[in-house]
Amino acid sequence: MALSLAADLLVLLHLAFIVFVLLGGLLVWRWWRVVFLHLPAVVWGALLEFYGWQCPLTPLEQQLRVAAGEAGYSGSFIAHYLLPVIYPAGLTPGIQMTLGAGVLLINLVIYGWLLIRKHPMLK
Repeated sequence: MALSLAADLLVLLHLAFIVFVLLGGLLVWRWWRVVFLHLPAVVWGALLEFYGWQCPLTPLEQQLRVAAGEAGYSGSFIAHYLLPVIYPAGLTPGIQMTLGAGVLLINLVIYGWLLIRKHPMLK
């Protein structure tokens, strides 16, 4: 039970990181120092997609599930609803390149907007 819960919590952490990579630039509006966490996270997220690397959280979560005696991702709300978002079926290198480009594009738009809103010479 505890290992299964740990695996579910790791999936939530994984999802939170994905959301942070995509939209964390919006936090910079309120707390500018977040940029020092967010930009490396964006680079990491884009590199994972561009090169098809596996996030280290994925094998850790799978090991926890095996240790908990689970076979796959069945049984919990988290597994049923969140895992298909994090681990989509049919993920190809081309889709991964598109996702990586999307990560960069979304963040370029956010940071461009922040720069225009905050920089006095660009107003």
